[in-house]
Amino acid sequence: MAKTRAASTSRFARLRRIRARLSTRDQPFDGWLLFAALALVLTGWVMVTSASTEVAASLTGNPWYFSQRHALFVVMALVAAVAALRTPLAWWRANGPLLLLVSIVLLLLVLLIGREVNGSRRWLSIPLLPFNLQISEMAKLCLIVYLAGYLERFLPEVRRRWGAFLRPLMVMGVVAVLLIFEPDYGAVVVMTSCVMGMLLMAGAPWGRFVFILIAVGLLGFYVAISEPYRLARLTSFSDPWADQFASGYQLTQALIAFGRGHWLGMGLGNSVQKLFYLPEAHTDFVFAVLAEELGLFGAIGVVGLFALLIWRALAVGRRAELAGMAFAAYASYGIAMVIGAQAFINIAVSTGMLPTKGLTLPLLSYGGSSLLVSSAMVGLLLRVDIDTRRALRRASPTAPRETAGRREPRTTGQGVMK
Repeated sequence: MAKTRAASTSRFARLRRIRARLSTRDQPFDGWLLFAALALVLTGWVMVTSASTEVAASLTGNPWYFSQRHALFVVMALVAAVAALRTPLAWWRANGPLLLLVSIVLLLLVLLIGREVNGSRRWLSIPLLPFNLQISEMAKLCLIVYLAGYLERFLPEVRRRWGAFLRPLMVMGVVAVLLIFEPDYGAVVVMTSCVMGMLLMAGAPWGRFVFILIAVGLLGFYVAISEPYRLARLTSFSDPWADQFASGYQLTQALIAFGRGHWLGMGLGNSVQKLFYLPEAHTDFVFAVLAEELGLFGAIGVVGLFALLIWRALAVGRRAELAGMAFAAYASYGIAMVIGAQAFINIAVSTGMLPTKGLTLPLLSYGGSSLLVSSAMVGLLLRVDIDTRRALRRASPTAPRETAGRREPRTTGQGVMK
């Protein structure tokens, strides 16, 4: 009996040592958050290169065309992340309404002079920018910043009164109408989920969400069946093999890619489905190519990186909330929900869990707008984390201080505080 207790105590002690070694509590920022984001960005560059060589050679004569452009996007995304990291939270808080107004004006502008691709008018050509800016991506960040500031100012009213609860949903309704006119139904789903999630995290009563979810569900169903191409996606989703060369073509080709991948994959660069079988192989369906080349273990690894990123983002928000930094907390929650919802929808579409929808995989798919905005979100998360840790150290009487390049514990008249 004593040996059993000793062995159990030894195991728990070993687990505590491992947990302490992996903890980032005493670090200036959350290293796991940064690791997950950088790993996804680098994995995305590798997979975009692998998935796009044949298409690039056919379209431009240069097999590395999309890879080179994506490398430029990665550099620009890192600059955007650093810029967001160095921007004080006070600036974001003060300019939230202005950012929202700018995004709404740009959503109106894109309907008038935006570039149309495959029947959708979602992009604006900006001088000196090497890609067309997708306004809906920028609007996600602007909406998060605005709503975080709103919740900080009116949190008690949001929890008690219907009017304060509905105002953010009315703002979301204006944005949703503009997005539907583009049309960009996927962005509507992601942003609506984010707003509802932020209100839920703010402590709004559960009963209100039941009513709102029913109303949003009915509206979403009407929007989904109001256009023939959306209805075709829904019917092909239920049985893609019934019309595998028309409405079910993308999903069937993606499922073939998953089937070919098996456990360990065909090997990096050996995908067959990217050879003009799977449309948008380096953008919307890059996860299917990844699963074909890297197999089940590679796909699970990417899902694990997204899970790690979202978990650490929520942890950043929770620390900020406990520190009394409401704006920082709700901004972190919103970023976690946008990235999580968009990653889930993209992966679910690729695997046949949801109807086909054109949404990129954050930090991983080819596309300058998505990569820039997602990276800026990660930079804002890191800024929140750094400011929160500084605030907690200043508030703690046992916070370590730096002396001659090393940390020393603060002491009191009664000795060292542990």
